[in-house]
Formats: sequence, C-alpha cells, structure tokens
Amino acid sequence: MTTDIAIIGAGPAGIFTAIELIRLGCRKKIVLVEQGRPMAERRCPKEQTKKCVGCKPFCHITSGFSGAGAFSDGKLSLSCEVGGDLPDLIGADRAQELIDYTDTIYLDFGADEHVEGRGNDEEIKEIRRRAIQAGLKLVDCPIRHLGTERAQELYGNIQQYLAASGVELLFGTRCQDLIIENGVCLGAVLADVQTGKTTELRAGETVVAAGRGGAEWLENQCAIHDIHHKPGTVDIGVRVECRTEIMERVNEVLYESKLIGYPKPFKNKVRTFCQNPGGFVSQENYDNGLSVVNGHSYKSLKSENTNVAILCSHNFSEPFNQPIAYAQRVGELTNMLGAGHILVQRFGDILDGKRTWAKELAASNVRPTLPDAVAGDITFAMPYRTMTNIINFMKAMDFVVPGFAGEETLLYSPELKFYSNKVRMTPDLRTSVQGLFCLGDASGWTRGLMMASSMGVLMARGLASES
Repeated sequence: MTTDIAIIGAGPAGIFTAIELIRLGCRKKIVLVEQGRPMAERRCPKEQTKKCVGCKPFCHITSGFSGAGAFSDGKLSLSCEVGGDLPDLIGADRAQELIDYTDTIYLDFGADEHVEGRGNDEEIKEIRRRAIQAGLKLVDCPIRHLGTERAQELYGNIQQYLAASGVELLFGTRCQDLIIENGVCLGAVLADVQTGKTTELRAGETVVAAGRGGAEWLENQCAIHDIHHKPGTVDIGVRVECRTEIMERVNEVLYESKLIGYPKPFKNKVRTFCQNPGGFVSQENYDNGLSVVNGHSYKSLKSENTNVAILCSHNFSEPFNQPIAYAQRVGELTNMLGAGHILVQRFGDILDGKRTWAKELAASNVRPTLPDAVAGDITFAMPYRTMTNIINFMKAMDFVVPGFAGEETLLYSPELKFYSNKVRMTPDLRTSVQGLFCLGDASGWTRGLMMASSMGVLMARGLASES
C-alpha cells in the first residue's frame, strides 16, 4: 500500500489534521489508520451489563474513531493556559489563535454555541479570592461543553465528512511498527487486529497521533528507532466525587473550576482536571489490561453528584527514564487490590487510616455513580508522596468549596494520564526523523481534546505548505 500522508490514530489530533488538509484544498492522498471501530459501531456493553466485561481486543471507550474523546464528557477548553505544553513550543499567541480557529470547526460540525465560564465576574472574583487565601491559583478557562452523547454525534459527522472527502479510513488496523531507514520514515507496518495479518503502508509523510493510550507504544518506538525524546511529567491521582449540592456554586459560575496548587511539604504541582457537574464516574481499559478511572458528563442525563480529577505531577531526574512504566505500576497495584475493578474509598476513612466497606458506602449521602467500583483502601497502592499531596490539596480546596473534603467524599483510583514521554520537535513539528511527525497526547505536548485538535490543525498547515 502507498499513500502521500499516513495518519496513525483517529483521535482528535489525527482527524483534525485530515480535516484541515481538506479545508486547505490539499490533493494529497490521505490514509487514516485506527485500531478501533467506526463511530456508529462503538458500543460499551456496560450500558446493559452494569459492569465492565473487559472487551477484547480493545476497549470501545478508549479505541475507535475520535479516540477516548467520543466517550468523554466532551469539554473543549478555550484557553491556551489549559491543555498541555504546546504554547511552550510554538508561543502562547499562536496557540490561542489555533484554539480560536479550531473552535470554529467544532461549531461547523454541530458543537453547542453556549460557552460556560463567561460573565459572572463578581462571583468569579470571590472564588478567586478564596483560592488565593487557600494557596491555590484559579485559571480562567471558558469551556464549550459538547456532552458525552452529543460528542459522539459530532464526531460521527466528522467521520462522514472525511470519508466523503476521499480520506481512506482503515478501521480494525493496528500500527505494529514504523518503517525507518537511514533516519527517514518511509511508512508503517500495519496489522489486522482480528487476524494478525501484516502489511506495509509506504508514505511520503507519516503522522503518529496515537493518543493517550498509545503513549507507551510511541515511547517504545522512540527507543527502537532513536527518535529523540525525553522523559516528561507523569500525572497520578484520583477522581473525587461528592454531592452536587457541595459544588453547586462553582458549577453555576465556572462549570469547571481549574485550580492549581503546590501543597507542602513536597510542593509538587497538583491540579483539578475534567470536572463533571451532574456527571458519572467511568472506567476505561487499555490494551495492556490496565483499568483506569475517568468521568463523563451528559447534556441531558444528570446524576446527583459532581466528579473531578485531582492529579499530582511528578518529574523524575536521572537516571530514571520510565515515568509511564512507573504510573502503570501504580495502576496495576490498585487494579490488583480491586480484583481488576476501580477502587473507591471515602475521604474520612483515608484520614482515619481504615479501608471503606461496601455497607458503609450504601449508608452514605454520596452514592457511587460507578456501580461496580470496589470499596477498599487506595492507600495500599498510592505512593506516599502522591497521597500526601492529594490530601493536602483537598484540604485547601475545602476552603474554596466548603464540604469538598467531607468525610463521605469519594476517591476513586487509579486516575492516570499517559503523556509523559515528550518527543523532541521544532516549532513546525519536525522530529529528529525525516518524514515523521508526532501529535497529540502521545507526543507529550497536549492534554485534552482542544489542544490535541489544534495541534492537528497546525500539522495540516505545515503539510499543505509543502504541496
């Protein structure tokens, strides 16, 4: 097989590369490779079974057209201060211009025109005042909320647009290896996920946009083919769930409160991420068998709770260079304690040094929205440094949102973000290997839907200019 441009991964970075190439009138042949299924065929059986059945050969929530974005809460962060380190590479002004432009594409495909977090200036000032007093920083970030169900509809529209525009979509196809000879990328070795049959896809340019789930694979490819990279930050944390009454004011004023702190004694960066008012805690499974926790938020369906991730960032120094593997080990230990399920524990029980029992959860005001989560003790697996950071950050947040660090507040584990391997590249996204480009969360430069999508737009502009 031959093509002009091969895009590995049909997540936001990959599909927005293809969209912008089409919009720019590029006539190059584009092949988009995705191990999962088309949008219309992505179905999580948990809707019927009420528990995770461990779909093979891949999880339908994390794999398929649009990646994990189709089953996420569908929040588009409209500020370059949120979503990763791309502004450090290309400049904040350029990154914001890309976000503003990419947002218009989302609107063209049916995104809700309403933007959360704008207006309410006096209320925002009060929340910021309390955050400052607690030693936290409130980041202003308008949010365009797609909603989990409408995100699937929007990405379905994009898939139809790409197919109608001549993009060749290869589903059920995994990238097994990159073809790199004498410092030049010539394409990729592909494998059918069902039969294992392999074929070579030769390409003039190869764009790897493997997503968060493909971060480990890309890290291995960097080591095998000497693609210049460096260990980056690894995020380890929990997903916190409390009654919406506790978060009601923040939800109404900001929708998503993005708070950052550096709690003593370790002063690691700790932040909130992916807040879901009236949302549901969810489970995601990766190809290596790891189960992690996430959160969803629908436009129409609402729970009694609000959930938000609290992530602790760790930067490792020499000689250690395997931050992704480190985070995976934490997740594996937690999965082991939960017999393959997500663990949940009440905050008060953590402070009291005891595990949580199922009968205690049943009697609490906060009922878990992840029905098959296993009550237990997450501190058996969570590193001391990380757990201490999370506890102290939650106590600081309790000053901003009274009741947040209540005894019955639930902590689910593990919440892990795999984008710690950072591929070295130039501001025009060139790697150390000619003809190879790396985008999105797998590249280590983005975190989330909007920044990954914007990086895809930037990639397309560079490829189109070479036509």
